[in-house]
Amino acid sequence: MRIGRRRKPKKRISMDTFVFAVLALSSFILLFFSAQSFVVNIKDVGLSVFSGVRGGLYGVSSFIGRTVLSIRELAALRREYAELTGQIAKYEQLGRNAAEILQENNRLREQLGFAETLQYRYIPAEIIGRDPDNLFSALVINKGKRHGVRYNMPLIAYQNGLQALAGKVVLAGQFESLIIPLYDMSSIVPARLAAARFDGLVEGQGKREAPLRMRLISKRARNAIHYGDMIITSGIKGVVDAVYPGGINIGRVSAVFYQENETSMEVELESAIDFSRLEYLFVIDASSAPPAEWLDAADTGMEQEEAAGNE
Repeated sequence: MRIGRRRKPKKRISMDTFVFAVLALSSFILLFFSAQSFVVNIKDVGLSVFSGVRGGLYGVSSFIGRTVLSIRELAALRREYAELTGQIAKYEQLGRNAAEILQENNRLREQLGFAETLQYRYIPAEIIGRDPDNLFSALVINKGKRHGVRYNMPLIAYQNGLQALAGKVVLAGQFESLIIPLYDMSSIVPARLAAARFDGLVEGQGKREAPLRMRLISKRARNAIHYGDMIITSGIKGVVDAVYPGGINIGRVSAVFYQENETSMEVELESAIDFSRLEYLFVIDASSAPPAEWLDAADTGMEQEEAAGNE
């Protein structure tokens, strides 16, 4: 006897389930049409959320864009500032150069005005060499034999409205010359008290800052010497290498030395020119010295000036 498989009965939807489904669908449809405002609120919320996100993204992108633009503008401003700073520095340098040129022109104009009053043949020169350590007092000028400079020629300078002796040539090259200034220890100048008319010898003490000394002055000049008296070149020949014409200013008396047991007296004098500021010199030809009557007139004028100063 053959036994076959039993077939499973097919599931059928019961009436209760069908009715429940119909009622649920109806309720949903009614709820949908009765709650449209709720759906609209949901849409508004979504729109607000997306609008906020979009606004935030726009704000961030705008901030980044403004930052990048600001960085570019700052870099451009820095370049412009550097360029303007460089231009200002150039203008300032031009202003300083112009001021220096103006001062140089004024100094040269002053020297030129003085040169026009000189009674000697002269060679204008400029100091181009100086010992920075003050070990040697010699100076170098930019004129030599090619310009007419010769050994033992005296040099004068013009400073602060006053002409004064500066030194003499000790070595003349073709284009440059070596000079020793008054303060050199080997410098000896026949000199004279402009007012009292007593003679002596002015010597240097080796240092630019040290005063000059005038020695071998007659003791009878003791009461005739006053502080501030001008001392000039005497022009006397035969005492030393007399290359200095008479009547050139040397300096003013700053101290007097007198001893009873000495046969002569000495004075210290401050040079009429400041050698630390000396730039230009005039090499003069002593053989072209003015006539004696001119020197006498110059001495008389100097005496009158000294008398007015003492008053």
